[in-house]
Amino acid sequence: MLFNSLHFALFFPVVTTLYFLLPHRHRLWMLLLASCYFYMALVPKYILILFFLIAVDYTAGLLIERAPPEKRRLYLLCSLLANVLVLSIFKYFNFINANVGGVIEALGGRWSLPNLNIILPIGLSFHTFQSISYVIEVYRGRQKAERNLGKYALYVLFYPQLVAGPIERPQNLLHQFDEPHRFDYARVTDGLKLMVWGLFKKVVIADRLAVAVDLVYNNPTSYSGWPLVVATYFFAIQIYCDFSGYTDMARGAAQVMGFRMMENFRAPYLATSIGEFWRRWHISLSSWFRDYVYIPMGGNQVPRWRWYANLMAVFLLSGLWHGASWTFVIWGGLHGLRSMMTAINTMERRTSTNSVGPP
Repeated sequence: MLFNSLHFALFFPVVTTLYFLLPHRHRLWMLLLASCYFYMALVPKYILILFFLIAVDYTAGLLIERAPPEKRRLYLLCSLLANVLVLSIFKYFNFINANVGGVIEALGGRWSLPNLNIILPIGLSFHTFQSISYVIEVYRGRQKAERNLGKYALYVLFYPQLVAGPIERPQNLLHQFDEPHRFDYARVTDGLKLMVWGLFKKVVIADRLAVAVDLVYNNPTSYSGWPLVVATYFFAIQIYCDFSGYTDMARGAAQVMGFRMMENFRAPYLATSIGEFWRRWHISLSSWFRDYVYIPMGGNQVPRWRWYANLMAVFLLSGLWHGASWTFVIWGGLHGLRSMMTAINTMERRTSTNSVGPP
């Protein structure tokens, strides 16, 4: 189910009304059932993938918390492997298969493994990352393992953030399911305004600009000069309004019921550097890569060459996360290269400053 659909226009008021009418002890289960219905409105059988990941990571969290130190890492790795394997099969198998086959055939061999004829489950990249964050936080001791399977399942399945984020952290969302949210007129109207603003950005701006962008980008050799320039600027506005608009609708829907979700966009096109841009654009994803990939690799607290390698690795992974094609990998590599150049310039300025002695 998509937010900009008639189906959701009927779903949202019914679920929200039930949420406030039901006693607090029944709200969690109602939201869980509603979230399952929300997800199953697209491809019903794909709910089994989420059930599998929920079972794996819920169990992993309990095992990690109870296990002796020497086994904690094993349970963490098993959980990570399950999540990455599911994501790889549904999102990256055909990309990997095509590239492996191309290399083997270029070397004179034969490759006959067929591609999988499957549709990528909607939001899979988001809820696998959200599940991974839970297990890692339990492993690090920053989050207690959740005993209530229903509450953990809702953490993964919570319908506002199920399709396109934000990618929440367990410390922010899990405890909110225990809070007895009451109807608050100001909060509800603010949430509805945020939903309307998000819908406006998605339907009125992004979808309208997409018509002009697709006209040019689907046949670029027929255009030159200003049409290509205008289409490129329109595309930048389109993807921002599309993604941030959908996030605003998610945050607004959650806010109406009393849930606080993290901000995901903060005027990114006003940034003055690549680093600042990524602190403003898709904040939940960029902070995820920072906390669970960049810092564990050593961040900038390593020899200079490793710092540059860490920056490049994170941006290459970020590009691959956005899409299973070389265009996204190259896009990530360009951002990584720019970040490396910025880091080099920063280090050179520091060295130059430190080398200047007192007068």
